Amino acid sequence: MSTDPQQDWQTWHQQRIETVRAPYGPLSLTGTHWLSDHPEGRIPAVAGRWAEDGDEVVLTAGPDDRITVDGKPLTGEIRLTADTGPIHESRVLAGEQRLVVLRREGLWAVRVFDPQSPARRAFADIEAGPYDEKWSLPGRFRPYDEGRTTIQVENADGRARGLGLAGEIAFDVEGNEHTLQVAIENDGSLWAVFADGTSDVSSYHFRFLRPAAPAADGAVTVDFNRALLPPCAFADHFICPFPPPGNTLSAPVPAGERNRVDR
Repeated sequence: MSTDPQQDWQTWHQQRIETVRAPYGPLSLTGTHWLSDHPEGRIPAVAGRWAEDGDEVVLTAGPDDRITVDGKPLTGEIRLTADTGPIHESRVLAGEQRLVVLRREGLWAVRVFDPQSPARRAFADIEAGPYDEKWSLPGRFRPYDEGRTTIQVENADGRARGLGLAGEIAFDVEGNEHTLQVAIENDGSLWAVFADGTSDVSSYHFRFLRPAAPAADGAVTVDFNRALLPPCAFADHFICPFPPPGNTLSAPVPAGERNRVDR
């Protein structure tokens, strides 16, 4: 990492573009299919037969399905659990498509990632505000006394799901204190879903912010230059949570990623 914050941001921004348009990046998602919607086990346009069985999904395939698992053709039945690794390392393929098993709140789904997706072919760029040091703010993480709490928030697919929150980050914008409720990731970093005065005006409906793990005294850098478009900005089939109550900032935040740009 260089000592020039603007150069570091430019490198980060370019890496984000490359990640998004990778063969199995978010633009390649063409469907999220909930197995409860297909009790007969056949999902239109998805190879194989899929069935829930407690804590596993049973995939049955024949030669005509042309499915491989761990690089070997599948003829018969295999039991699968939820995929947790990178999409490009997922176990199940049908041609170029990666078939990824997903579980949310006890419900199972199969996601299809296709490098030939229309969204990936159309993508050109991520519009982002120029780096502005004034939007890299000192903040403080304040954990909840009760620890983690879960609230119900609407998701991009219209369903409400639980969002786990562990505290809030506080920071000043032009002398006024603002707060955002945050989750804590497994590596200790923070995650906020937020909207602001630019949302639905000059930026996407909402964005993500991922500050690094706070210091022992709670100090944390709140860098809106690295505000992220959520996955659902790149494909309609993601189920991103909307901002929880209180996570809509009154101040407009022009920094960070704003919109997907297509050709």
